[in-house]
Amino acid sequence: MKLFDVYSLSDVNIVKGRGCRVWDDKGQEYLDLYGGHAVISIGHCHPHYVDMMTRQLNQLGFYSNSVINRLQEQLAKRLGPICGYDDYSLFLVNSGAEANENCLKLASFHTGRKRVLAADKAFHGRTSLAVEVTDIAKYSAPINANGHTTFLPLNDLEAWERELAKGDVSACILECIQGVGGLNMATAEFAQGLQAACHKYGTVLICDEIQCGYGRSGKFFAHQWLGIRPDLISVAKGIGNGFPMSGVIISPAFTPVKGQLGTTFGGNHLACTAALAVLDVFEQEHLVDNAHVVGEYLLDQLRLLQHTSKHITEVRGRGLMAGAVLDIPHSEVRSRLVHQEHCFTGCAGTNILRILPPLCLTKAEVDDFIARLKRVLDSL
Repeated sequence: MKLFDVYSLSDVNIVKGRGCRVWDDKGQEYLDLYGGHAVISIGHCHPHYVDMMTRQLNQLGFYSNSVINRLQEQLAKRLGPICGYDDYSLFLVNSGAEANENCLKLASFHTGRKRVLAADKAFHGRTSLAVEVTDIAKYSAPINANGHTTFLPLNDLEAWERELAKGDVSACILECIQGVGGLNMATAEFAQGLQAACHKYGTVLICDEIQCGYGRSGKFFAHQWLGIRPDLISVAKGIGNGFPMSGVIISPAFTPVKGQLGTTFGGNHLACTAALAVLDVFEQEHLVDNAHVVGEYLLDQLRLLQHTSKHITEVRGRGLMAGAVLDIPHSEVRSRLVHQEHCFTGCAGTNILRILPPLCLTKAEVDDFIARLKRVLDSL
């Protein structure tokens, strides 16, 4: 048997990590400005995380959701006040797509409606409902083409209000900072107007915080920069620092129905331990504040590079979710960053360098990255 060949892979075998650094099987060190696609929140192999996971493995790795799991209760109790949603409920699952899947189902159960509004260039996942609200045609198989979603321009409030006024919209789903779509940002005016329109027409507002949330923007959730309070919030990626985990944060307006939602592996003992360790480090090392301070420094340094070097035409983002728009394809830039400068970054579209480091990134590491990026851009 061989692997099903669906990924474009860098010819690098990463075997070790620490903080914002990783090493390959030849001993070469790399600066990680990608964080495993925004997954690594507290840094690779944080000692507290490793210790908690090891102790939990020695006690119990898994039991099903047919019995009480006090770790789930501890996580919900801890997470509420930290993220600002103490009066909401938490449903734990395994991946970002699954979190959005459950958001969309909850909204439809709640409203009795089918139609969804999503933004142009949105990415919400690859499972059945999630891919229907994702504006990338190649991800949608014929079985997914059910016609339930209307895609509208981000920040065009009039267009969204016009559709909402038809009275048949179950949910609006929104990334306040688009990831795959290119670091496009919702405005406060749009977000607040959309929330008001959703309330007026009985539509559920979902904020997809899978990539832009969990501290990455410099607030716990990116939508908190915009002054809104959604009905449902999907979280994943940074919640487990690499352990597969996600969740839905649910408004008190929703009444749970036994058996309506479920999951085999979601919220298992190891997953909850990972999430609790992440919250410990967030509090002990002030990582959300660090994402704000170091993120602003990163964006400032990218803008300086835009004016003093070649090929950067625009800088986008907030906190430690940054994008450098290039006037050349990102593929050669990323390849040279990996193979010549030993640095990992992400991408969006064909010409956007996407920067998603662990939230423990330092200003010294920003300076190191900028120097490496400058050498690559100046060589092209």
